[in-house]
Amino acid sequence: MLITQGDLLKDINLPEDLKKLRPDQMHQVCQELRQYIIDMVSVHGGHFGASLGVVELTVALHYVLNTPDDQLIWDVGHQAYGHKILTGRKDKFYTNRIYGGISGFPKRKESEYDSFGVGHSSTSISAALGMAMGSLHNGEKHRQHVAVIGDGALTAGLAFEGMNHAGSINDANLLIILNDNCMAIDPNVGALKEYLTDITTSKTYNKVKDEVWNLLGKMSKFGKSARDIVAKVENAMKGALLSQSNFFEALNLRYFGPIDGHDIDHLVAVLNDMKNIPGPKILHVLTVKGKGYAPAELDQTKWHAPGLFDKVTGEIKKKIITHPTAPKYQDVFGHTIVELAEKNPKIVGITPAMPSGSSLNIMMKAMPDRAFDVGIAEQHAVTLSAGMATRGLAVYCNIYSSFMQRAYDQVIHDVCIQNLPVIFCLDRAGFAGADGPTHHGAYDIAFMRCIPNMVVASPMNEEELRNLMFLAQSDSFQAGGEAITLRYPRGEGVMPDWRKPFSEIKVGEGRKLKEGEDLAILSFGPTGNEVIKAIETLEPEFSVAHYDMRFAKPLDEALLHEVFEKFTHVITVEDGCLQGGIGSAILEFMVDHGYSSKVKRLGIPDRLVEHGEQYQLYAECGYDAKGIVETVRSLQIQGHLA
Repeated sequence: MLITQGDLLKDINLPEDLKKLRPDQMHQVCQELRQYIIDMVSVHGGHFGASLGVVELTVALHYVLNTPDDQLIWDVGHQAYGHKILTGRKDKFYTNRIYGGISGFPKRKESEYDSFGVGHSSTSISAALGMAMGSLHNGEKHRQHVAVIGDGALTAGLAFEGMNHAGSINDANLLIILNDNCMAIDPNVGALKEYLTDITTSKTYNKVKDEVWNLLGKMSKFGKSARDIVAKVENAMKGALLSQSNFFEALNLRYFGPIDGHDIDHLVAVLNDMKNIPGPKILHVLTVKGKGYAPAELDQTKWHAPGLFDKVTGEIKKKIITHPTAPKYQDVFGHTIVELAEKNPKIVGITPAMPSGSSLNIMMKAMPDRAFDVGIAEQHAVTLSAGMATRGLAVYCNIYSSFMQRAYDQVIHDVCIQNLPVIFCLDRAGFAGADGPTHHGAYDIAFMRCIPNMVVASPMNEEELRNLMFLAQSDSFQAGGEAITLRYPRGEGVMPDWRKPFSEIKVGEGRKLKEGEDLAILSFGPTGNEVIKAIETLEPEFSVAHYDMRFAKPLDEALLHEVFEKFTHVITVEDGCLQGGIGSAILEFMVDHGYSSKVKRLGIPDRLVEHGEQYQLYAECGYDAKGIVETVRSLQIQGHLA
C-alpha cells in the first residue's frame, strides 16, 4: 500500500518547518497529519483513537511553542503519534512499536522533543511542575512547561497531588491542558467525570467561548494592565460556568475553557495568549477520541488499539483460523470468575480502568452489582479491595503487573500487614510485547515474594489458571489470612479445550511433569511450555526432568529436596527479572540446605528490554525453546561433553 505524506506534511520534518507556514495553512496540515496516522496505523498497527483526537492540539502546540526549548509532556503517550511525526520521526514512523523500531511512547533517549518518558498515566503534571521549578531555579523564566493530560488520567491520585502542589507555586510557568474526551480506554467513571460533564454542558458554554475568550484574545492591547484583564476573565469564568465553585480554581489553578479542541484557529490564538499569563493554569479542551475516522468515533474502546484494519471499509483484520485456538488468558480469567461467582456469593471483582483489557467486563455485564471499575486509581483499587475483604468478601483485584507497581505500599500496608486474603490477578505479567519497558511485568515475582503473608503463583496453562482461581476463593484459603498473587501473561494460552472441571491444588505444591536422569529444568508459569518444546528437541541427546513449580512462594520444599538430591545440574526458567525472582528463591533454598548443584537461571536480565513481540523478546533473553536448548548444550554434563 502506498502511503503519501500530503503536499505540506512531506516538507515538515521538525517544528521549525511547521512554523514557516501561514496560520491559514494549519487546517491542511491537520488534515494531512490525521490521514497519515490513519494510513500508518491501518497497515502497521498501534494505538489509534487517542492520537486522532489531538491532531489539532498537537499542531497548535508545536506551532506556538518553541519546542524543544519549551517543555511539552504528553501524559501516557497514546496521544503522541502526531507529536512524533512532527518531531523528526516521520520517515521511520512505520517502525513504531516494532522490534528494533521507535517506541510507541515518548522516550527521552529517542528524541530531544520527548521531554519526559511516559507509559503509565497521570505523571505529566508532577513532571511538568518539576521542570518548571527547575527552570525557575536555573533562571530560565522564559521557558514554557506544558502537560497534556486526558480526563481519564486525571482520576489518579498522582494527578491530584501534582495539581495541589502546583497551585502553591505561584511563579511556576506551568500550563496544564485537560484533553477531555470522556474516555480513557474504556469509558471514564467517577465523580470527576460528572463534574467535567456539568462544565461542558453548561448553558453558558457559548457565552464563555464567544465573549470571555474574545476578551482574552484582545488582552495584548492592554499592555501593563494585562493582569487586571486576566483577573476579570477569571471572575467571569467562575460565574459563567457553574453555580458551584470551580474545582480547579479551589486548587489555585487559573481555569480557562472549555474550548473546542478541533478548532485549530482558536487553539493557536488561545495558546499564544496563554503564554503571557503567569503562574500555574489549566486549559480545558474538548476533543473526540478517534476524530476524523467514523468507526473510531462510534466505538472508541474497540478502536483504542485495533490492530491492522482496512481503512476504507473499517474492517479490522483478524487471523485466519484453520484449527481450534486457545483463548487469551484474560478471557479465561473473565469467564472463570463469573463461573466461580455463580457458586460463591462472596466473590467480587475490582479493576482500575481496564475492564476490557482484563476481561472483567464479562462479570460487569453478568453481575453489575459485584464487579467494579474504579478508574485509573490502582492505589485505591487495592485499599478498596482490602476494605471489602474485612467484611468477608473474596475480592479478585485485577491489575496489569506493571500497574501494580503503583500500589505497592497499599499491598504491604493495607493488605498483608492486616492479614487480608485479597486475590491479586496480575495480567500482562512478564514481557508485555509492543508497549515495551513501561508495560513489561518484569518485577512482580521479586516484589511480591518478599512480602510476609503473600502467596505467589503462576499457571502454566489455562486449566492451571482456573484451578488457582478456584483455590484462592476457597473457604480454607480465605480463612488463612494470606493474600495471593496469580500472575499470567498477555495473549493466548495453549489449550483450545480449556473448560475443565476444577481440581484442587494445595498451596505451595509443584508437580513433576517428566522424569529425567541428566539434569532438571524447573519452570514457573507459562515458560513451562517453552521447556516442553525444548525437551522434545533435546531427546534422546539428553534425559531431562521437568518440574512445574507453580508457586514462587511458598516453594515446594519436598520437590526441591528431590531435585537437589538427584541432580548436579539444574536450570530455572521464568518470565520475570532474575534479580529476586524464582531462580533466586531456589538458589536461596539450595544454599540454606547445604546443596551444591550447578544452577543456571534463565529469565529477564538486569537491563531494560525494549519493545517487540513476546516471542522475539523471549529469544533475545534466551528463554524461548531454542535458548533453553542452547543452555542445556552449553552445560558440562558428564557423559555429554563436546
